Amino acid sequence: MSRVARALVGAVAAASVTGCATTVSLPTAKDANDPLCAEVTVRLPAEVAGQQRRWTDAQATGAWGPPGGDSSVILTCGVEPPGPTEARCITVGGVDWIVDDSQAPRYLVTSYGRTPAVEVFLDNEVVASNDVLTAFAPLVQQLPSDRACTSAASVLP
Repeated sequence: MSRVARALVGAVAAASVTGCATTVSLPTAKDANDPLCAEVTVRLPAEVAGQQRRWTDAQATGAWGPPGGDSSVILTCGVEPPGPTEARCITVGGVDWIVDDSQAPRYLVTSYGRTPAVEVFLDNEVVASNDVLTAFAPLVQQLPSDRACTSAASVLP
């Protein structure tokens, strides 16, 4: 499933949580059972960018937002690590992230060069993306890194 398709699934799951429901229903990533994902998810913060953590029903996931409302931040560990790409790559908190802005102001951001990969779906109308990625950076930094973002300027002679 493509990153965009997973984002749509996540957005639909987030939007479907209404009323008094307290658990966010999310799909489980292919490699969610990787022990390194457990190291990430056991350290997920109670609050991210002013949003309270909510319970999820999928392994290696986290969600933040108002109780009974839409989740403004969704984290999934164990997604397929992205390969080399020409997509926008940013570095926040010492972690490289690939940014999919095709649903702006909702963004799908995936860690780059780390296995397992971590995907963050965030609503930039509710939270600041830098605040969210800065909050998760110490957790993602624990994951082994074997690649880094480069730009054309950095590889040209």
